[in-house]
Amino acid sequence: MSDRLKRFLPFASLIALCILIAALEPKFLSAGNLAGVARQTAVITIMAIGMTVVMVSGGIDLSVGSAMALAGVAGAFAQVYGAPVILGIAASIAAGTACGLLNGTAVATLRIPPFIVTLGAMGIYRGVALLATDGTSVVGLPQSFGYLAEGNLLGLVPVPLIIVLFVAAAIHFLLANTRTGRYCYAIGSNIEAARYAGVRVSRYQILFYAILGMLTGLAGSIESARLVTGQPTAGEAYELRVIAAVVIGGGSLGGGQGTVIGTIIGALIMGVLANGANLLGISSFAQQVVIGAVIVLAVTFDEFQRRRIESASS
Repeated sequence: MSDRLKRFLPFASLIALCILIAALEPKFLSAGNLAGVARQTAVITIMAIGMTVVMVSGGIDLSVGSAMALAGVAGAFAQVYGAPVILGIAASIAAGTACGLLNGTAVATLRIPPFIVTLGAMGIYRGVALLATDGTSVVGLPQSFGYLAEGNLLGLVPVPLIIVLFVAAAIHFLLANTRTGRYCYAIGSNIEAARYAGVRVSRYQILFYAILGMLTGLAGSIESARLVTGQPTAGEAYELRVIAAVVIGGGSLGGGQGTVIGTIIGALIMGVLANGANLLGISSFAQQVVIGAVIVLAVTFDEFQRRRIESASS
């Protein structure tokens, strides 16, 4: 299968899925429902865009759900103690970036596999969020904070959608048009070759995890704004959906492959599946089965393609 066809397949799958759901339930194409899909998928999409950078470089992060909760709690506390909304959002981003820096530093300097590092970090960040809040929600945030998740620009375009587009444009430019992006693909394709070529691998690995952490913090702020509370239990199992969005969109668990556009399509496929299932009255338990099956199929396809390429090269 050509690389161009592989990139087109997720897009074709999304279009086919939308046509099928629209045929079964015409309400799917209503402006209100489509805006709802955009809002519901924004948090996962933003984190998945950051995960794309890490996975392209050959890494992975299982702690994004917990880091998102910790970042949301940090921003909520900042606002409860008198900080304006913008500084509360900045506090969430700073907390998320700190989590990313810690993960990246452990992976890059200690040479511990990222799966192990971030699996441990998943428990640590969640535990810190629960300890800081004593397991309860952080309330008393200003109602204006909710605009970040529920507002519309010019009364038409959901604010979360604007944020997703801005983040997507920035990260796409980074990967496609900068030296950092070229190094990202090089490290993910062959880390030892990148080292021999003079790439400061450790420095860039830390940077890539920091980027993911920053976007995770932003997503945490949006998630908190949705309910105007800081939830220490937010983001549970989000790491699976985030990684799945990257893989469904054409990314590889082995590194060296992935695009921002593909990741957005992957996130939309899962969002449309969930929305369509709700409209059609399919139970949430069945939704988990379907989404899980899609993830398995996507990973299986990726592994099949990787083995085919390896056998062809040998």
